[in-house]
Amino acid sequence: MSYLIENFKKFDSKLAIIHNDKKYTYKELLEKIEKFLNDFKGKIKKGEVVAILGDYSFENIALLLALYLNKNIIVPITSTNEQEIKERLREANVDKVLKIRNGKPTIDILESKEKHNLIKNLQEQSHSGLILFSSGSTGKPKAMIHDFDNLIEHYKGKKEKNINMLIFLMFDHIGGLNTLLNILSTGAVAIIPKNRNADEVCKIIEEYKIKVLPSSPTFLNLLLMNKSYEKYDLSSLRMITYGTEPMPESLLKKLKETFPKVRFLQTFGTSETGITNTYSKSSDSTLMKIDDPDIEYKIVNGELWLRSKTQVLGYLNAPMNSFTEDGWFKTGDLVEVDKDGYIKIIGRNKDIINVGGEKVFPAEVESVILEIPEVIDCMVYGEKNSITGQTVVVDVVMKEGIDKKEAKKIIRKYCKQKLDNYKIPTKVNLVEKINFGDRFKKIRRR
Repeated sequence: MSYLIENFKKFDSKLAIIHNDKKYTYKELLEKIEKFLNDFKGKIKKGEVVAILGDYSFENIALLLALYLNKNIIVPITSTNEQEIKERLREANVDKVLKIRNGKPTIDILESKEKHNLIKNLQEQSHSGLILFSSGSTGKPKAMIHDFDNLIEHYKGKKEKNINMLIFLMFDHIGGLNTLLNILSTGAVAIIPKNRNADEVCKIIEEYKIKVLPSSPTFLNLLLMNKSYEKYDLSSLRMITYGTEPMPESLLKKLKETFPKVRFLQTFGTSETGITNTYSKSSDSTLMKIDDPDIEYKIVNGELWLRSKTQVLGYLNAPMNSFTEDGWFKTGDLVEVDKDGYIKIIGRNKDIINVGGEKVFPAEVESVILEIPEVIDCMVYGEKNSITGQTVVVDVVMKEGIDKKEAKKIIRKYCKQKLDNYKIPTKVNLVEKINFGDRFKKIRRR
């Protein structure tokens, strides 16, 4: 029997989940899990690969845990794009598809295919599995397979908490699942937002006196842009965690000024290795240390490498090029280390702009541009240039009444005071909003 189930019995009448203004206790969650397990009899065999279509809900969380107990290989899919769903079902070798309709799961049976060896290995060990897909920002999304038994075991023994926590990242994202498993293993309350816009999130924080907000720099900037924090009482907030992309120092400074009593913590993790325990040097610092007994790290040629007890077994549709033979995962994150051993993420190696042999990190240029009072948001990337190889370009959202010519003049003048010439954008595009994905992470042009 899983320790989670023993915990749920112990937590009993404590609130577990709040969704669409409806409250569910741990006892009700356990009853729903047991009902689904009973429904699976004769319909879903142990070891089958089963997809769950949809985002967080009371029913989908219960389905996830029922499939885990049934030792299935689980594929959560939040996409609503039919072509993308079909592709993911195919890449993950899915046998059956579950979708909640009117509170009940429907089961669609797919044509059975020869399974990948990684799936066969889990089936032979009678372990549950978890298949997640990368964002696909640099090409075809990778299908990553975890030993879900091993991943869940990572949360065992955590101290019980009485705290309301917002689930921000998606149901098919390692960060979102990390939040969920942290909540369920400690007897906390999971608050599921109806949507992830800034106003809705702030409304929920006020209504349920949420103390911890997991987020991303892109979302936090949206929150400032929309002034959502002025519309609701966010005084319950004690901590804001941020990850998934580099935090511009100028944005962190604005956030700290807006929320002076809130502690800011930089989190770090990858879909391949799981979420890492970290601590920031201070609330207004982008420097952090990795402090996790289950994770080793080292820095090779400025790149952060990780090796963890919770890392993926492999990819179903791609070679393991990002892993060394002895199990180190090359994260692609480039870092600097200060004299006290704190790490600062300065960007992704795939995002570096090469201007005549000089390296430009978009996050550094963005941080400077975001200091400009007339700038609301921006995204920096490289474009091909016949002379220098690449040149620096910025998409920028400006305050009303500023045209492109004036915007370029303001940005170049300010950047000249702060940056080397090769880092200054040669092209300025005025846009209405910055492009980001459903994981609230900037989608850079390449």
